Amino acid sequence: MGTCLKLAMVTMTMVTFTTKISAAQDLSADDVEALKKQNAEQQQRLEKLSGELDRIKKLLEEKGISPRGQSSGEKPLTSGLNVALYGYVKLDAAYDSSRISAGNFARWVESEQIRRDDDEFNMTANQTRVGLRLSGEPSDDFRYGGVVEADFYSGVGADNSPSPRLRLANLTFEWPRVGFGVLAGQAPDVISPLYPTTVNYSVAWWQGNIGFRRPQLRLTQSFKPAEHMELKLEAAVTRTIASTLFTPMDFVGDPGSDAGFPTAQGRASLTFPGFGKRPLTLGVSGHWGQVEHDLTNNNDKLLFSSWSVNADLSLPINRWLSIQGEAYIGSNLGAYVGGIGQGISVPLLKPIDDRGGWLAASLAPWKQWSFNLGYGIDRVERGDLAPNPDPMKDPRASNQMYFGNVFYSLNSRLQLALEVMHMRTTYKSVAAGDDWREQFAVILKF
Repeated sequence: MGTCLKLAMVTMTMVTFTTKISAAQDLSADDVEALKKQNAEQQQRLEKLSGELDRIKKLLEEKGISPRGQSSGEKPLTSGLNVALYGYVKLDAAYDSSRISAGNFARWVESEQIRRDDDEFNMTANQTRVGLRLSGEPSDDFRYGGVVEADFYSGVGADNSPSPRLRLANLTFEWPRVGFGVLAGQAPDVISPLYPTTVNYSVAWWQGNIGFRRPQLRLTQSFKPAEHMELKLEAAVTRTIASTLFTPMDFVGDPGSDAGFPTAQGRASLTFPGFGKRPLTLGVSGHWGQVEHDLTNNNDKLLFSSWSVNADLSLPINRWLSIQGEAYIGSNLGAYVGGIGQGISVPLLKPIDDRGGWLAASLAPWKQWSFNLGYGIDRVERGDLAPNPDPMKDPRASNQMYFGNVFYSLNSRLQLALEVMHMRTTYKSVAAGDDWREQFAVILKF
């Protein structure tokens, strides 16, 4: 109460002083000397009151009260972080000459042993993506931030009422001067980090491109062995993802966590001047983990390893042409969108060995136009597959695709895209599937 009274007195004094100054303009010259003396006294008093006001403000701050009556302990919604909204709205419309999985996007072609050239048309907005990018005040010594991102490919809900799906949720912090950084949360795998530019949502997954997203703790260390050269080392422990084999026979429903330890991933990459001194990057990566299937409560269990060895290349040729690609070998890669969606052969009770890769070229010779061409293949070891006469259950042996697309930018935000893809999937013992896919998309970025 005393503090508020002091504030009121200071305010009234300042108003009174201002009023007197205004009135002084109407006085005669005889009163000027008297006014000068009075003004000097008022000036001294004002300076004294100003100091008193500063002491009052300091007292309020110590008591946790702002001059506006708001607690200084209250923080804005973002807690001082810079928040940027990003994403895009996308409509996809696709025609396939044969039946494919999964429809809205292409994974593989179903066997045509029963129905040949069973064409289909799909349309969806499920790839629409929304994200928040968070960043703290940067400095030369320390930086931190994070990202949260979602789309609507959860697989839950009808196609006109899909449910959101978490894609990314991670935080990062780094010390730029020493080249050391930390990532914690859900993020893309360390292994095989590149993606071809496709209109098809699945970016060559199950067609030669492995690596998905999962919870992880990642450490990164960068070195500068020479001018214009960077060596980067990345290591992560990640959540092991696996599905049951004999549901509902698996005694424990999560074979990934039942292993008792995380999966390890690592990558080493070197960036150095290439054509026209543009940065060329070569990388090697790999992972190893294990899954445990408890079949009964009597300690009857099966252990399967999952591993891969990978190489990646990013090669800019000039300002409008670049090439990139990846290759891999491994085993039990179903959770890494490899093995054409197969990890374990249930009839043979063994992991499925796998190998594949992809190569793509991106061309942007004109401001509004960009073009992409590519090829990918995923080929599993046929000896790890058990035949099944049912075309819907026979295991997939190989899956390859060729694609070409064009993106046209109406402006910096709005794009039109058209892609043509040919995909062929072979099986262990039934007829293969061949598909021509034409896909059109409208994209609004924000």
